[in-house]
Amino acid sequence: MKTQILNPNTDPTAIPLAAQILRDGGLVVIPTETVYGLAANALDADAVRKIYEAKGRPSDNPLIVHISSFEEIRPLVRDVPESARRLAEKFWPGPLTIILPKSGAIPDVTSGGLDTVAIRMPSHPVARAVIEAAGVPLAAPSANISGFPSPSKVESAADDMTGRVPLILDGGDCAVGVESTVITLATKTPRVLRPGGITPEMLRETLGEVEIDKAVLDPLEKNETAASPGMKYKHYSPKTRIKIYRGTQKGYLRYFDRHPAQGLFALCFDQTAPLLKVPVVTMGSENDGLSQTRRLFDALRELDEKGAACAVAQCPVPEGIGLAVCNRLFRAAGFDFIDEAPVVGLTGQTGAGKSTVCRVFEAYGFRVIDTDRIAREITEKGSPVLSELANVFGREILDKDGALIRAELARRAFSSKENTRLLNSVTHPAILRETAERAFALSEKNIPCVLDVPLLFQSGADAYCDVTVAVTAPFETRKRRIMARDGLDEAAAVLRMGAQEDESFYTSRADIIIENPDGGDPTDDARSAAERIRTVYGGKA
Repeated sequence: MKTQILNPNTDPTAIPLAAQILRDGGLVVIPTETVYGLAANALDADAVRKIYEAKGRPSDNPLIVHISSFEEIRPLVRDVPESARRLAEKFWPGPLTIILPKSGAIPDVTSGGLDTVAIRMPSHPVARAVIEAAGVPLAAPSANISGFPSPSKVESAADDMTGRVPLILDGGDCAVGVESTVITLATKTPRVLRPGGITPEMLRETLGEVEIDKAVLDPLEKNETAASPGMKYKHYSPKTRIKIYRGTQKGYLRYFDRHPAQGLFALCFDQTAPLLKVPVVTMGSENDGLSQTRRLFDALRELDEKGAACAVAQCPVPEGIGLAVCNRLFRAAGFDFIDEAPVVGLTGQTGAGKSTVCRVFEAYGFRVIDTDRIAREITEKGSPVLSELANVFGREILDKDGALIRAELARRAFSSKENTRLLNSVTHPAILRETAERAFALSEKNIPCVLDVPLLFQSGADAYCDVTVAVTAPFETRKRRIMARDGLDEAAAVLRMGAQEDESFYTSRADIIIENPDGGDPTDDARSAAERIRTVYGGKA
C-alpha cells in the first residue's frame, strides 16, 4: 500500500481526504495531543478490524472512541451520569478517557468484547477537524505496531505505519507524549485504569473519591480481562531489553560500576547523564514529569536505533504525572526490576549515642555493619595491617605473642590529630574495602543496612552511602558516656574527644541529623529517620 504523508496546515486537501477515507471504511493516522492515533470509523466493525490487522493488536484489547463534541457521546452509551458531565466540563477536550456502559451502536470489536466503551474528546485541532469532517466517531489506538513504543512524532508513526495505511497526517510533535488517562465510571467508585496527563489528584478535585487500579503499577492477574487499553503485561516495549532500577541515584551509578557489560545503556534523567561512563539515552528531567512523558517513547525508540542490547532505567517517582511514566516504563520492561536497598551511613562524635540509634534501625529491618568490629578483624595477629601499625606506632603496641594491645594503640593514636591521621591512613583502606563488600552484598539482596562509621566523612565511606545520618549530643553528655563505657578518667576522655572534629563538621555534611539532648534519648528521632528512609528507598526486612 502506498502511504501519503500530508500536513493539514499547508495542504488544504489533507483533512477532506482523511474524512473520505474514513467514511469509506479505511484507516488514517491522525495526530492527537497525547500520541499519534490509527483511526477508523468506530461504528463500522469491518473498518475497526483493519486497525487490529494493521497493528497486529490482540482483539481482546479494547479501543478508545474519539468524538469532537460532548453531544456526540449520547448515542454511544446507555446513560450519561452527572459524574461524566462534570469530568467533561473540566477536562474535555483533553487527555482524559471516560469508560461508561455502551449502547448498541458500539460493535463488540470496538469495545474488545466488553459491555463498556471508552470515549474521549481530543484537544488537538487536526484530530477534532478530522472527526467533524468525517461525521463519525473514530476508534483510534496509538499508531504503532502492537507492543512497541507509541509514536509521539510523525516520523515514529511513519516508521511503523508506512505501507499499512493510505494516509498519515502530520500534526507536529504531541504535547503530552503518553496516552490519555482512562477512568471508568462503570464501577461503584470511579477508578483510574491507566494514568496519563490528567492525574488522580486532579480527578479527585472534581469527583471526590477516586481509586487507582492495582494494574496501574502491577501486571494483570492471570486470565484477568483488560478493561482498558494499555493494561497488558508487556506493552510500549522496544526491542532493547529494559530493566528498571528502583533505588537511589547513588545506587544507580554504583550499579553500572559494579556490572559493566557490552551493549548496556543507561536510560536516565537529564541530571544523571553527565555522571555516567556508559552510553546514555535521557528520558527528561528528574523533577519535571511532563518532560518525561514527552520524552519517554522517543527515548525507548532511540535505544533501538543505537543498538542497545539492554538498558537499565532510573525509576521515576510514581506520583502526579510520574504515575503515568511509571505505568508505561514498567510495562515496557515487562516488570523486570532491579531492587537494591539503601546503604545508610551513621556517624557522629564518640559518645553521642550511635549505638542506641543502631538498635532502632535494626528494629526496622536494617542490618548494622560495625566498622569497629571489622577494624578488629583486620588487625588480628599476623595480619598485614597489624604489621604496618607496629612499624608506624612502635612494637610496644604488641604483646609478647605478637597480638595487638588495643589500649596502647589507642593511647598513642589518639594523643594528637596527627597520630589519629596516621592510624586512619593505615587502617581505613582495608576497613573500607571490607565494609563496601558487605554493604553491597546486602543491598543487592534488597536488605537495607547501616554502616556504623565514626569517621564516615573523613574516610570517604560516605561515597558508598545513599543517605547519611549524624548523631549529636552535648559535650558533657558524651564525656560521661565515654568515661563509663571505656573506663577512662576525665582527662583521658577529654583527650580522646579532642582528637575528633567538632559537631558542625558532621551536621554540615549529613543528610539527616538525630539530636540526643542532655539527659534525653535519641530513640524517637531515630525511629522517624528509619521510617523515612524505608518509605523513600524501600528494601525488604
